[in-house]
Amino acid sequence: MSQKRESKYVRFARLAYTVAQASVPRYAHPKSPQRFTQPQLVVCLLLTQYLNLSYRNTEEWLLASAEVRAVLELTAVPDHTTISRMLKRLTLRRLEALLTQVLNQLEGKEDVVAIDATGFRFTSASAYYTTRSGRKHRDWVKGMYVVGTRSQMILAWASAHHVVHDTRFLAPLKRRIAPYGRQKNGKRAWLLLADAGFDSPKLTDRDLAPPIRRGGKLVDPARKARADLVSQARLEGLFGQRWKSEAVHSVMKRLFGDVIRSRSWRLQRREPMLKALVYNLHR
Repeated sequence: MSQKRESKYVRFARLAYTVAQASVPRYAHPKSPQRFTQPQLVVCLLLTQYLNLSYRNTEEWLLASAEVRAVLELTAVPDHTTISRMLKRLTLRRLEALLTQVLNQLEGKEDVVAIDATGFRFTSASAYYTTRSGRKHRDWVKGMYVVGTRSQMILAWASAHHVVHDTRFLAPLKRRIAPYGRQKNGKRAWLLLADAGFDSPKLTDRDLAPPIRRGGKLVDPARKARADLVSQARLEGLFGQRWKSEAVHSVMKRLFGDVIRSRSWRLQRREPMLKALVYNLHR
């Protein structure tokens, strides 16, 4: 007899629920109504990104999904406003705790990681409509992700307005991914691959990013040496691993959408992190 096939939505909900239970307190306050637990609402919030639905449509989807409700131990379906309020309570620290809980399941350390940024739109209007209406893409949220080239999981994230330069987040992201990189004799052995947008004096010999050629020339000996290292990495095929970060961006946007729905900046900067968390759980 063939084994009963299980829906991918049920698998996602089960894994997300396990992670949320280990990362988020059961209730926000001892005197809260306690109709729903915080882990249950976190998974409902993640489902809005996973399904690329609005809060209202997620509520309707849950009403029609008895198996997912059973996995989440839901005796009733939360209202769409209840799900949306969970995003306000999901602080950056709790998002980091959720990511850490997911990455604790990784086996082995990364030898090479790739960092890159991508943009998320504020409108769901099609490119055709935008072009015909004469509007220009002037504003967006930038998500920065560090991807392990072996696991192709997102190891660290950051988000900012598009006017903020990428190099501002280079040092913090390197600190966050250090536990997941291979060490040798107590020292860093993993390589970081990046594009020229991350060119900075803070780069080390373990960071491969093409230096920007101002005026078409390189004068500083250290920048010339880094350019030679990048050229050698290209010839060996190592630098081509950087494109795995682009592949992750493509998968994330294609499956979970590239539109930011929140209206306040405080919540807008959290959505790229939610999408990254959903991507890791989907993997």
